[in-house]
Amino acid sequence: MRKSHRYQLVFAVWCFAVQLCFGQNAVTPDGIYRITPVRPIDQLRSEALRATPPKEEGKRAADLAELVKLDSGIKLDIRYATSNNFLSTPVYTQARAFMQRPAAEALVRVHKKLRPLGYGLIIHDAYRPWYVTKVFWDATPADKHIFVANPAEGSRHNRGCAVDLSLYDLKTGKEVEMPSVYDEMTERAYSNYSGGTDEQRQRRKILRDAMESEGFTVNPTEWWHFDYKDWAAYPILNTPFERLGLGN
Repeated sequence: MRKSHRYQLVFAVWCFAVQLCFGQNAVTPDGIYRITPVRPIDQLRSEALRATPPKEEGKRAADLAELVKLDSGIKLDIRYATSNNFLSTPVYTQARAFMQRPAAEALVRVHKKLRPLGYGLIIHDAYRPWYVTKVFWDATPADKHIFVANPAEGSRHNRGCAVDLSLYDLKTGKEVEMPSVYDEMTERAYSNYSGGTDEQRQRRKILRDAMESEGFTVNPTEWWHFDYKDWAAYPILNTPFERLGLGN
């Protein structure tokens, strides 16, 4: 057996054991919220790549900018390029983050506003090709669909105008604790959740205030998800990261 295959087998066994101990949808000991996909991800990915996104007319031309090339102080933790996500498998082949240029420039301004407070931005996801949104929807149990976008309508991530992010401590370089972990599909993820510690809620407020000051709006069910004000003006995109090039 190849080393990579052994690793995949060990990881699959570990995930199964975690599900037995913590339930089918749970925050695992490594701090990742995981679900059991409705169907195998490889099958869903194949179907999604053959599918066609919704057609739209009268939208602005896309101009995706790579965030770290606008400000190298912005950190990346692109969970969907790893197994550290709710599906426990990579769905991106590259750990990169893009947004439409006006949204990206607004995000850079947020990052600079946070520095005097001792924080920086850490990005978990930004532009997302449409086929990935379809994989998420088809893989997620129906009772959790409130936490994923319907591919029939397209996601604001697909338009390059949504971002999943949190704060990191400038002194330690580590991501701070919030009332829930990223991608958690429980009420702890709600932007108005009143539980957690005072410190966690205060950090969530700092992030929200800074983002709202630059034209972003928080998703009510996900404190980490923010939409840029002009999202409706941009088209649904389905271009993989590999075809976006390496320019600014």
